[in-house]
Amino acid sequence: MEFCDLQKIKKRQNVDFSNWLFLAPCLSVLALCAGWPLLRTVFFSFTNATLDHLSGASFIGVDNFLSLARDRDWWKAVRNTFLIAGISVPLETIFGMMVALILHQNFRGRGWMRAIVLVPWTIPTIVSSRIWAWMLNDVYGIINELLMRVSIIDAPIPWIASTSLSITSMIVVEVWKTTPYMALLLLAGLQAMPQDCFEAAAVDGVPFRKIFKSIILPIMKPTIIVSVIFRALDAIRIFDLVYILSSGNNANATMSVYARRHLVDYADVGFGSAAATALLFFIAFLCVLYVSFNQRKLQDLE
Repeated sequence: MEFCDLQKIKKRQNVDFSNWLFLAPCLSVLALCAGWPLLRTVFFSFTNATLDHLSGASFIGVDNFLSLARDRDWWKAVRNTFLIAGISVPLETIFGMMVALILHQNFRGRGWMRAIVLVPWTIPTIVSSRIWAWMLNDVYGIINELLMRVSIIDAPIPWIASTSLSITSMIVVEVWKTTPYMALLLLAGLQAMPQDCFEAAAVDGVPFRKIFKSIILPIMKPTIIVSVIFRALDAIRIFDLVYILSSGNNANATMSVYARRHLVDYADVGFGSAAATALLFFIAFLCVLYVSFNQRKLQDLE
């Protein structure tokens, strides 16, 4: 028995080694394209480097991070980032599940419908953001024109120019843009589910509400958790949509926009790298926290 167990252990070790061998090319490219720039960014965050003085930068310790912690604009960017992510990701998950459940049904033209639903996600963000910026414009935007024609509003609303409405507009655009992505991930989970339980529940006349609560949600929990992680990581580092809609406005900036402003506009590579490094730690901490919180649920499902 001990010999058999030893053979199994050796076989498992060989399989693990072969897995790493197959992953080596991908990991090498990833380390070259992402790892080295990441290490350089962390290194610059402890220096006083500028765009015209990179090679002769001096080590200044954690001064950049202390200055960052005292900057009100930084904490405003943190608040904007988590406000956008905290509202958009749950909405995208709810709407994505609704769309996935519809597309999971067997109806005529389902293939075409699945392709059409993905259109907002396939449009480059810079293009869709510019289109929405024109539509939300308070002078010539079609959104205000339609709302005034149906007498919902009496005068044009500055959706983007207004500090209180700009974040709401960004959330709406973000949800419109990325809900198809969530629907695609959740639809894949629905397709992988065993269909016998659905057929048996339908034969017994069980309402869909109970099927969704007792069958779909428990089985879909791992897929939902992974999908939320993917979307949350992407939402926290949101840049292009906010930068285009707000034109880099200080009041509506996110952490990525804030880091870009100091890196490029102010040419302060050290301070901008500190902001980017802080964003990295925010993302890593939240990812570890979320996975740890749901680890027991995933183990129970297994």
